[in-house]
Amino acid sequence: MKDDRGSPPIYPRTDPQVLERADYETEPLQRGEYVTAMVHLYRGEMHRALEWRKRLDTTTHWALVSTVGILTFSFSNPQYAQETIITGMYANLMFLYHEARRFRFFDVWRSRVRMIEENFYGPILRRDPHSPMEGWGDQVAEDLLHPKFKITRLQAMRARLKRNYIYIFAFMLVAWMGRAWGLPVEAQREGLPGLFSMGLLPWWVPVSLVIGLYGFLAGMMVFTPNVKPAEESYWPDPEHCGEDIPSLDV
Repeated sequence: MKDDRGSPPIYPRTDPQVLERADYETEPLQRGEYVTAMVHLYRGEMHRALEWRKRLDTTTHWALVSTVGILTFSFSNPQYAQETIITGMYANLMFLYHEARRFRFFDVWRSRVRMIEENFYGPILRRDPHSPMEGWGDQVAEDLLHPKFKITRLQAMRARLKRNYIYIFAFMLVAWMGRAWGLPVEAQREGLPGLFSMGLLPWWVPVSLVIGLYGFLAGMMVFTPNVKPAEESYWPDPEHCGEDIPSLDV
């Protein structure tokens, strides 16, 4: 753009070799800057936690819809009742496994949010400058640089099973037992397979599949350690700080 006299404007030029560039890493951080940074960090971690929480609800919705569809098909087609219900049981196991993976990621962001709430916002609201946990900022910083899962996959599966999927699996078991006990009457009338039979397979095959699945779920509920709340010494010992998160998932 030119000025009124038709000549191009002249702007002051800076020589990077002459002007010294500001080094923000060595300058002391002001209190206002620290608070602003923590506010934005908290909002970002809260947003991540909420997004992963929505994904948990989506997986549970898939399991519920699939269960209703499978049971509807099995009761409408008695000749395929055993195969359909047992397939639905193992399909819900896959949903549980997938939801446990999502829960582990949700747990990473949740733990950071709770750490900031307890040690930053809590002291501010109490007008107390001392945080309950010593060195909490170093732990959050290390977790930002090298994120790690705080719980194992089995712990995540147990948490979701106890919260939601236990009712789905219990309902599927009742439906399977009801169809198995109700089939002999229909078998005599319509020539269908007998009790616990599944096509050409012997009776012990479907029974073994069901017992194996529910035995695994029961063992996981009994022997897998419970997930501790984020408020109760949730962050592990630095020497045993959990499993690394794959770089592609961060």
